[in-house]
Amino acid sequence: MQASRARLFKEYKEVQREKVADPDIQLVCDDSNIFKWIALIKGPSETPFEGGVFQLALSVPEQYPLQPPQVRFLTKIFHPNVHFKTGEICLDILKNAWSPAWTLQSVCRAIIALMAHPEPDSPLNCDSGNLLRSGDVRGYQSMARMYTRLAAMPKKG
Repeated sequence: MQASRARLFKEYKEVQREKVADPDIQLVCDDSNIFKWIALIKGPSETPFEGGVFQLALSVPEQYPLQPPQVRFLTKIFHPNVHFKTGEICLDILKNAWSPAWTLQSVCRAIIALMAHPEPDSPLNCDSGNLLRSGDVRGYQSMARMYTRLAAMPKKG
């Protein structure tokens, strides 16, 4: 556990230094628990998520970095690889392809890449996956854009 705390403190310092370097990701550590983090990620440009800000909850195990963090969307998102109700994310690096070389920042970067390049063949959201698998890209993008506007964009007025 001591090694995981040291690693997380190191990552925390790097995040503080890189705030300006990566404007798409804002990682915030819980004041009272280094194993709990919140991330705000910007929806990638030229996707239905563009303009949205999505909140993620990161729960880091005591065996980190040997085991991956648990990450889920707190913001509702219409995406084939994200469970609509729980926010669970289907991403290989969060499961069997994890490596201790990954950091919380690089995990967020991988999630942004997944948002831009969905994998409809391993869906957690079957409705979203079925739209893409059947070739209805317009339908998928329309639904994803609608949920982005409803859940991930600041309310005006």
